[in-house]
Amino acid sequence: MDLLKLALESAVATGEILMDRPAAFEISTKSSAIDIATQMDEAAERLIVERIRSNRPGDAIVGEEGAQVSGSSGIRWVIDPLDGTVNYLYGLPGWCVSIAAKDREGTVVGVVHAPSLGMTWQAVRGSGAFLNGKRISTSEVSQLDKALIATGFSYSREVRQGQSEAIKKLIPLCRDVRRLGAAAVDLCHVASGGVDGYFEVGLKEWDLAAGALIATEAGALVTGGESDEVMVIAANSKLHQTLRDFLEAVGQ
Repeated sequence: MDLLKLALESAVATGEILMDRPAAFEISTKSSAIDIATQMDEAAERLIVERIRSNRPGDAIVGEEGAQVSGSSGIRWVIDPLDGTVNYLYGLPGWCVSIAAKDREGTVVGVVHAPSLGMTWQAVRGSGAFLNGKRISTSEVSQLDKALIATGFSYSREVRQGQSEAIKKLIPLCRDVRRLGAAAVDLCHVASGGVDGYFEVGLKEWDLAAGALIATEAGALVTGGESDEVMVIAANSKLHQTLRDFLEAVGQ
């Protein structure tokens, strides 16, 4: 099956089961009390893995909730079945399903489906980025004082302390700051101009793969993320350097 078609159909099917929120949650913690998963994260990942294996049995798969499937086709799927679990747990919008397919050159297909927002972003490498079927592009804001900036916070309480100091210094310099709760959606909002820039440290491959491709195909410059200790910065090329200079100046 075509990679984009499989990613889109899998994301939409997963979104449907997630929109049917359970009456009670089974919560497990991972790296910290802030880093959680529910039975719905796990059910969503199982569904995506089953659909990929049924349609493309030779592909490799890695997922946030532990999926590890080896493959021989040269395609590797990177999935975050429920990015923004805390939003989901509290009944807040903005969580999403993130699915990317990679080849030897990097990410070739990315889909981020946010059913609670009625938004589905998609991109194929070299073919532009789209929101609900319409081509999108980043904002052209170049000045920090006119920029709406999104960010996220670490699962580590110690790291959060330093991040809070950076935000304290950023707020007087920019238009405003948003903390939306799902990295993949933040990257896609950069792509479609919903925010002008985004930065976050601590992202894993599944947080970044689909959203970074979509943002890049929409004209954003996305840097960092080589490891979860390297800051990810996404913005149009005019704003990116200004945001990067600020973060370096405050030690982020």
